[in-house]
Amino acid sequence: MANPLAFVTGASSGIGYNLAKVLAERGYDLFITAESDRLDKAEADFRALGTNVTAIKADARKREEVDRVWAAIQATGRNIDVACINAGIGEGGLFATESSLDQELDIVQLNCASTVHFAKHIAAQMVARKEGKILFTASVASEMTAPREAVYAASKAFVLGLSKALHFELKDEGVTVTALQPGPTDTDFFNRAHLGNTQAGTEGKKQSEPYDVAVDGIDALFAGKENVFAHATTLKLEGALMGLIPDSVQAAMHNKQAKPLENQQS
Repeated sequence: MANPLAFVTGASSGIGYNLAKVLAERGYDLFITAESDRLDKAEADFRALGTNVTAIKADARKREEVDRVWAAIQATGRNIDVACINAGIGEGGLFATESSLDQELDIVQLNCASTVHFAKHIAAQMVARKEGKILFTASVASEMTAPREAVYAASKAFVLGLSKALHFELKDEGVTVTALQPGPTDTDFFNRAHLGNTQAGTEGKKQSEPYDVAVDGIDALFAGKENVFAHATTLKLEGALMGLIPDSVQAAMHNKQAKPLENQQS
């Protein structure tokens, strides 16, 4: 009997890599995709765990690339049992004067548009056979007023809203949908988002290891939870209290965390 199949986007590094690793350790075959050249190493790592792996390098910011990945999945003749729609990028800086418009438009394309594109195909396939599990990687920032990460936080609020709506829509169709909401995690996200020299990028990322975040996400998905704050205890508390904290207080806190360290006194 064939192993069940898991599909993971953004699987070359960080949380996506570790979501794929956790699923491989739990007996899943993998179909993974990412834009990064590190995908080759990830594929080799997962094969070393004894799982069957198909890897396709693709730029999911482009609709035709998402279609190409989906066509390759269909060509296997296999159904997806677990999907982790995880690929995403960020951008730090003040919206009007510091952040890159090109990067922010890429955030919208990757974090939002490609998430919808992949989810549409996957949800239809799962509903047709009345079973399946979908994990969306949102963020604790999806609940926050987040100056200096305005577009990133807005994109993750979109992902969270989509995930929660699908959790409700699909719960009677045999399909489980869960939103993973990590906080600062020890990945390369902060450097790529130009936030390396910030409080969040230096101190905050020490809160959680990506493997622990991935375990929390997969465990929550299999438990049928709507969402999970992962992994640090302080993050779980912050998530629980988020709705009680005024937007102005949230904004001041996030602004301090995302401000360059050399400008902390200004």
